Amino acid sequence: MQFTLEKTDNQTSARAGEIITDHGKIPTPVFMPVGTVGSVKGIHVKDLEEEVKAHIILGNTYHLYLRPGLDVLKQAGGLHRFNGWNRPILTDSGGFQVFSLSDKRKLSHEGAEFRSHLDGSKHMFTPENVVDIQRVIGADIIMAFDECPPGDSDFKYAFQSMELTHKWLKRGIERFDSTDPVYDYSQTFFPIVQGGSFPELRRKSAEYIASFNREGNAIGGLAVGEPEEVMYEMVEVVNDILPEDKPRYLMGVGNPVNILEAISRGVDMFDCVMPTRNGRNGMLFTSRGIINIKNEKWKADFSPIDPDGHCSFDTLYSKSYLRHLFVSREMLGPQIASIHNLSFYLWLVTEARRQIQNDTFAAWKDGMVKQLARRL
Repeated sequence: MQFTLEKTDNQTSARAGEIITDHGKIPTPVFMPVGTVGSVKGIHVKDLEEEVKAHIILGNTYHLYLRPGLDVLKQAGGLHRFNGWNRPILTDSGGFQVFSLSDKRKLSHEGAEFRSHLDGSKHMFTPENVVDIQRVIGADIIMAFDECPPGDSDFKYAFQSMELTHKWLKRGIERFDSTDPVYDYSQTFFPIVQGGSFPELRRKSAEYIASFNREGNAIGGLAVGEPEEVMYEMVEVVNDILPEDKPRYLMGVGNPVNILEAISRGVDMFDCVMPTRNGRNGMLFTSRGIINIKNEKWKADFSPIDPDGHCSFDTLYSKSYLRHLFVSREMLGPQIASIHNLSFYLWLVTEARRQIQNDTFAAWKDGMVKQLARRL
């Protein structure tokens, strides 16, 4: 993987760049739709390419390991060939999913023992086998196995969690560097900064992660219950340390305002289930504000879903029709809303990139933040 930093905004830390992988180029900043089980829920690959204009998607190691399983994925030739997506893929390590199973997992220095949410069967994730699993899945970018502490963790817990993450990281890097890809293209390994909501821990973790000089770095353990201002503070602390010539990935973030604020603080890559999850529940993000399409006020509104939208469905269908689909529980409704939201997210980061390149990002961002939070 190669990363080129093309431009830094003249008033903020916002950056425009480009990542090159064996499956294609990724302009940054970028939003990555989440495809937990190998698919972005309810959306065809063709729509991801043509309507959403996604450059890279995510797969989830925990879920893909359990189903369809490594045997099927290896026989298929990896996730790209299995799901038909020929552009870059990133897989998380499954750590967040394992640690969310608080009543079904047991943590040790060796790794995390857990029971499947599907059938209760017992499994073990270690820093080494998580690398092996992601080798078989075949993502272009794979993540280190880490522990994600809750947002309200005290200092002692956050410190112990960070130390465990660091020990696991060293083992994961050793495994990655001593093994080869399963398929005929290269893979890249990203470490993850942890440390909870404590600046001194975040600094220590960022320094440790940066010392390995990997091709990219991630910031984990945020947007897990802490106040937004704390999240922004932690991003600033970490990005003051992480190298400028490597892409920075803020995991699991967030709503459109979070993304713009994080871009202004030097983040390059984002993922979040919010555009599809909220879309399935009738919440639409637009450049003018947020629409709850289920509201009665849209019942006879025959204007386009989003006259400023960037996918064909935004002007093809009306708000009235989309509301009708949701009220009727027609599955086309959540599908349209999901595609709209993802298309909006991709437009947002693409426009942010353009504004950075033109040295107009700061003023544009401030205006957009005011608009994005409005309820229409």
